[in-house]
Amino acid sequence: MGPHPAVAAIRLAVRRVLHDILTDHAFALRGTAHERPSPLVLVACSGGADSMALASALAFEAPKLGVRAGGITVDHGLQAGSDLRAEEVVLRLRQLGLDPVDADAVTVGREGGPEAAARDARYAALDAAALRHGATAVLLGHTRDDQAETVLLGLARGSGIRSLSGMAEVSGAGGRYRRPFLHLDRQTARKACMVQSLPVWDDPHNTDPAYTRSRLRHEGLPALEKALGKGVVEALARTAQLSRDDADALDTWASQAEASVRDAAGLLECAKLYALPPAVRRRILRRAAISAGAPAGSLFARHIEEVDRLITGWRGQGAINLPGKVVAQRQGGRLVIRQG
Repeated sequence: MGPHPAVAAIRLAVRRVLHDILTDHAFALRGTAHERPSPLVLVACSGGADSMALASALAFEAPKLGVRAGGITVDHGLQAGSDLRAEEVVLRLRQLGLDPVDADAVTVGREGGPEAAARDARYAALDAAALRHGATAVLLGHTRDDQAETVLLGLARGSGIRSLSGMAEVSGAGGRYRRPFLHLDRQTARKACMVQSLPVWDDPHNTDPAYTRSRLRHEGLPALEKALGKGVVEALARTAQLSRDDADALDTWASQAEASVRDAAGLLECAKLYALPPAVRRRILRRAAISAGAPAGSLFARHIEEVDRLITGWRGQGAINLPGKVVAQRQGGRLVIRQG
């Protein structure tokens, strides 16, 4: 008799991602004279059900494919005893057969709010661990439920189609981060842990109403399902994929169109920008602002809309101040975006 359906599902999801990683690894080595060691894949594990299920599946599938498998847990230091919790996670990952396994402590700042600050600190630690060990990829345990929550958070911010596209299956520098579980629900991961007798830790922050995502998870989504019926999570995850496809296509269009709206000196020509569809034009403006030094994470839709009015609603208005001390202004039919 085969494994429990939940276990089979998580293993299949991980197996597919490992095949993709091996294909990418082989392509990267094509034409090299020397044989390189098999790729190392790390799993980011908090000790919760999603990441423990992911760790167990990686430990099972990696040896069969000749992939080295390790783990990393991040101690955010936000709860009493978090260092002991991190040590427990390290022990569990080693018991699964993962090696190397690290516990990295981070200092969480305040910029962007507690959730964003913790996320930034966590990814910085994961990036550092991947570089330290020469890991090809880091697996993350985000599920379809997490994706639905991310889409709703993006909708609430009014941040546009890119926010509605949620989390990508592959992201980060060189495609470092992989999310095998985006098509699986949270209950599947929890069930897989239960039938394998894997101990899991339920982070109290996940039920703390002080956190926006927690309120959305325990109040917002249940209210939507009550009003609209079951299937909301699946529909939101499907919206994420469709939005991502559209956003990727528009990004490509904007990238190709950008050269055609610059003059010989490289300045943006307002008349040519005006002729473009708004979604394409605003992407070009955003790229130009970021290139001039505006931090991407601090550049919101309202900023780009103000710059866009220099093109579509020109009434002689003055310069627009953007994050990162970047200034956008119209000069002689050209749009100049530079450090102020």
